[in-house]
Amino acid sequence: MKQKMGATEGKINNRKVTALASAGLMFVTIVWGSAFVVMKNSMDIIKPTYLLAYRFTIATAGLMIIFRKHVKTMTRADIVCGTLLGFLLFISYYFQTYGLKFTTASKNAFITTLYVIIVPFLHWLFNKVKPTRNNIIAACIAVVGLALLSLKGDLTVNYGDFLTFICGFCFALHMVFIDRYTMVYDPIKLTVVQMGSCAVISWLMAFTFEGSCDLSVFADRGMLLSILYLGLVSSMLCFLLQTVGQTYLSASTSSILLSFESVFGLVFSVIFLSEPVTPRMLVGCGLMFAAAILAEHKSSGGKKSGKLKRQEEAAEV
Repeated sequence: MKQKMGATEGKINNRKVTALASAGLMFVTIVWGSAFVVMKNSMDIIKPTYLLAYRFTIATAGLMIIFRKHVKTMTRADIVCGTLLGFLLFISYYFQTYGLKFTTASKNAFITTLYVIIVPFLHWLFNKVKPTRNNIIAACIAVVGLALLSLKGDLTVNYGDFLTFICGFCFALHMVFIDRYTMVYDPIKLTVVQMGSCAVISWLMAFTFEGSCDLSVFADRGMLLSILYLGLVSSMLCFLLQTVGQTYLSASTSSILLSFESVFGLVFSVIFLSEPVTPRMLVGCGLMFAAAILAEHKSSGGKKSGKLKRQEEAAEV
């Protein structure tokens, strides 16, 4: 009887943790949706790679101050794995930014979030986790929803679309390797190294290809607040929540939830940029919510225990 009660309590706790992790990722998408508006306005004043350098440097400094005890106990493996995550993250943002120069914002948003259909198969390839039927169906529904939200008739493929696809593919790899590494390593340490390596790469690329930086832009209080928001909230807090959240969620489920960035990006564009709302967009939002519910349907109980089992096996090795 006690064993049965213990198993029931454990299952309930698993569901609570999974629900909290899902809520954390949804919060991340809300912030990233708002960050789209901030980034759009900031890139009119600051060069793109310098903008990445500023935001990730601020994020790194904040994390190192808050988690200085974790920093002191980092291992070589933490640094290697975190650096790979940082590299993938930088490549994703870099190609997304420059892809936007050669394609429309709507196509850029859609192609980037195609990672929802890529992640389950990369997860299978690298982490040996076969996607469930729910994962595949939910990913397909999400793609249709994203298309209704983003695409506006221009379906031709150009150079910018190709660059953006590289971005989406790297975002998918980023999620898959977060899932892999959080089975073994501390997600906080991974996040600190990830932000730090992304900042270093951004500075190197900025100095090499974008010339000197103009610090006078920070004389504008509004711009300073925008950079702090991107660094402390959109980067430091959100990537920490993503890395910790993926400790308890599969990469496939995480990709569905994170794709809601497009939904909230639309919401904030309507509020702050006065973009019109159409019935087609509302249908797209509905499909996105349906995809998220379907992805979570069998994940609440099984995915957590499945990932715990993988974590235990990895720890034993």
